[in-house]
Amino acid sequence: MHLTDRPRRLRTDGVRPLVSETSLSASDLIAPVFVDATTDERVPIESIPGHERVPVDEAVARVKEIRETGVEAVILFGIPESKDPEGSRAYAADGVVQEATRRITAETDAYVIGDVCLCEYTDHGHCGVVEESAETAPTWTVKNDETLDLLGRTAVSQAEAGADMVAPSAMTDGQVGTIREALDDAGHEDVAIMAYSAKYESAFYGPFRDAADGAPAFGDRRHYQMDPANRREAIREAELDADQGADVLMVKPALPYLDVVSDLRREFDQPIAAYNVSGEYAMLHAAADNGWLDLEAVAHESLLSIKRAGADLILTYFAEDVAERI
Repeated sequence: MHLTDRPRRLRTDGVRPLVSETSLSASDLIAPVFVDATTDERVPIESIPGHERVPVDEAVARVKEIRETGVEAVILFGIPESKDPEGSRAYAADGVVQEATRRITAETDAYVIGDVCLCEYTDHGHCGVVEESAETAPTWTVKNDETLDLLGRTAVSQAEAGADMVAPSAMTDGQVGTIREALDDAGHEDVAIMAYSAKYESAFYGPFRDAADGAPAFGDRRHYQMDPANRREAIREAELDADQGADVLMVKPALPYLDVVSDLRREFDQPIAAYNVSGEYAMLHAAADNGWLDLEAVAHESLLSIKRAGADLILTYFAEDVAERI
């Protein structure tokens, strides 16, 4: 048999880079940073190896370390000094994220994104205002519309502190429209919104909840985060966010939802982001620690797969390590 179609011709070292379909660069990556108002020293996060909670006084130094690797953007998560039922420290002018943002934007050229949610700031750990009822049996619910105003206030407070972009992650119906209106009314028309459009109620968030001290004190988040079984619903969620003014649409988690990343890429013109979450990161570290995987190789391959699926931006705890190697 005479073979005329030989794909292996294009796999030799000389030509392989020229025909590579997908590339990964440091500018594709966003690095999460945890800023902790309860400590005056860096605290390692055991479940997210290589990462730390940093005090406000160390926030600038931490971001400078990230910038040295070529990563240009960071997303800030806060651990406040106190919590209450409404998460008021999320939108306080002197809140932990607001203070860190002021310092980072004043002393670095990093692009700063503020995570807009309440779970890290509420004493119950849910992403909004909780209403409890005991009419027949003890029940609770996160009140959607009552939460919107607080999310808008949080976004405006972060913008006033200097954030370049805000990222609403509460999966509250109408949050993007409320935040866009609040930002515009406050004179922050140029502050972009990256919406957590398809945020699933996932088992891969465990290490993050340890890091940000944001685990629910009771119940779970299945009534407002998406069912992992649903694919078509992600299109509906993203359409709503796009119509309300989202500049970037995000899928979270990333690796178990590459089909959803691909769907959004085909359906929308907005940039697509994917969050390579803490559990995805931790499981690769655990396997590498046991000698089962090459961490450097699987980290790069994982991020490449997310980019290949259609993500323009990738939030990842691997940002620094991968950026240094590419």
